[in-house]
Amino acid sequence: MAGRGNKFSKIKYEERVRDEINLALRREFADPRLMNVSVTHVELTQDYSHAKVYWDTFNSATRGDAKVAIESTAGRMRKLLADKMEVRHTPEIHYVYNSQFEDANKIDFLLKDSSDETE
Repeated sequence: MAGRGNKFSKIKYEERVRDEINLALRREFADPRLMNVSVTHVELTQDYSHAKVYWDTFNSATRGDAKVAIESTAGRMRKLLADKMEVRHTPEIHYVYNSQFEDANKIDFLLKDSSDETE
């Protein structure tokens, strides 16, 4: 498999999986719930058999619908990756919502709120 034991190759493989999934979401799926979904990061297991695919949406109000839509793509997405990347073994995809931007906004709000109270 691609770059087993080589951390640089694993990082490149993760980036390629991320890029291919983002392209496929735009080109291969007609579901409008996926229009604002973006894959932010991919983490592969050591044996490349599983991929945690972290995603976010530009509109948090549609997160629930987007979650249902993106999770429904896992099987077809794996097949598309196998075809595009031309590798023998394609990782099983596990989608995980990436809440880092919402978390950062909450922290900013709390810090601003606490600084307002001390003034």
